[in-house]
Amino acid sequence: MNVQPTQDSIPLSPLDRATAVIIGRAGSKGLPGKNSVILHGKPIVAYSIEQAALSKWVDQVVVSTDCKALANAASEYLDCEVVERPAELASDHATVDAAVRQAIEYTQDTSPIVVILYANVPIRPANLIDRAIDKLHQTGADSVQSYAPVGKYHPYWESSIDDNGCVKAYFENTVYRRQDLPELFIPDGGVIAVRRDSLFQVVEGQPHAFLGTDRRGIENPHGAVVDIDSPFDLVVAETVLATSGTSARITPTPQGV
Repeated sequence: MNVQPTQDSIPLSPLDRATAVIIGRAGSKGLPGKNSVILHGKPIVAYSIEQAALSKWVDQVVVSTDCKALANAASEYLDCEVVERPAELASDHATVDAAVRQAIEYTQDTSPIVVILYANVPIRPANLIDRAIDKLHQTGADSVQSYAPVGKYHPYWESSIDDNGCVKAYFENTVYRRQDLPELFIPDGGVIAVRRDSLFQVVEGQPHAFLGTDRRGIENPHGAVVDIDSPFDLVVAETVLATSGTSARITPTPQGV
C-alpha cells in the first residue's frame, strides 16, 4: 500500500518503514461473523484499514484472514493486500504472532517494523498507531503495546469461589478503597508495534517471546479502545460512533507505562 503523503508527512527512510498487519479469524463464539459485521455503515475491518493508512509511518497494509466475508470487505480497499490465513493458524490455539509472521513471509515484506492490529477493534485513539511507533523509535525498544488501567477489575479485588460457594481472595490484602490500589494496566488490544527481528523470535514455551526483551507500553484511558467480542460491544461501538461522528475523537495525552 502506497499511502499518499499529507502536508504533515515526512519522507520515510528504509529504517523507518512500518507495515501494518490486520488479523481476523472466521471463528467467533461470542459474536459469529463479527469481523465482517457492518458497523455504522462500514465493515468493522474497514476502521483498522483506514486508521493504519492514516499513520505517518505505515506504508503497507496487509489483512490476514481465513474469513471470506472479511477478505471480501478488505479487498474493497485497493491499497490493501489480503492474505489467506492457513487453517492451522486460524484455530483457537493458534498464536497471533504466528499468523502475522505468515503474512509477512507471504508478502515478502521487508519492513523493519510491524504493526499488529486486530480486525475486531474499530475504535482507537486517533494517533495511537503513531504514538506506538514513535516510542519504538525514541526508545530503541523491541516492542510497544497499548494498555488501559485495570480499574475496578484489579487483581486485589478478585476472588475464587469453590464448589461450596466459599469465597477466597486471589491476593490476600487489606485494600478496600479504589484509590489505594496499586496502579496496574492491562493490554487493551489497541496496537502492538514490534521490530521485525523480535517478531521472528520464537521460543518454545514462551508465547510472548516475539515481543522481545525490551517491552514498552503506552497508556490509553479506560474505554478509549473498543473491541467487538459480543453483541453488547457492538452496541457500545455503535453508540460511540453515533455520538462522536468518528472513532478518532478520543485523543488521550501520551503517557508511558
